Amino acid sequence: MTRFSRSSELLVVQKAFLLILPLLLVSFSVVQAQRSKAAPAGADEEPMFHDYRGVQIGWMADDVRKKLGAPADKGTEQDFYVFGDKETAQFMYDKATGKVTAISVDFMSGATGVITPQQVFGADIETKPDGSKYRLVRYPKVGYWISYSRTAGETPIVTVTLQKLPAQ
Repeated sequence: MTRFSRSSELLVVQKAFLLILPLLLVSFSVVQAQRSKAAPAGADEEPMFHDYRGVQIGWMADDVRKKLGAPADKGTEQDFYVFGDKETAQFMYDKATGKVTAISVDFMSGATGVITPQQVFGADIETKPDGSKYRLVRYPKVGYWISYSRTAGETPIVTVTLQKLPAQ
């Protein structure tokens, strides 16, 4: 019968721990990577940007018109608004329910009050070498996605779009 001393038992436990620790770390990394793939940015978050001029996804067309006034072009599936020379907005409606399914806002170069990436996502987004920017984040928790786009060039156009996610 072999007898182990306290120090040899401790040595066995330490060796076992040193063998198991890397396996635990690798397992944790794999789980984190799988979570990152399964739950992209925005999946568990509430968006910072959720309305344009107080109008949100899901509003009724009549409520949009009460809030913003008469559109420049009115339709059953889409309204087009012009807010000065450098700002326009489109509101798309579900044909069956009349509810807002998408909001798209365009700011031409020189517009005041242009929505920034910080207002939309809470931080700036990467500027490409040509000066353009683009990011889209899905928010399944609230049922829509948001994109921010800035064109390249000396007279960029900024477009911010919110759109209802398709039913799962």
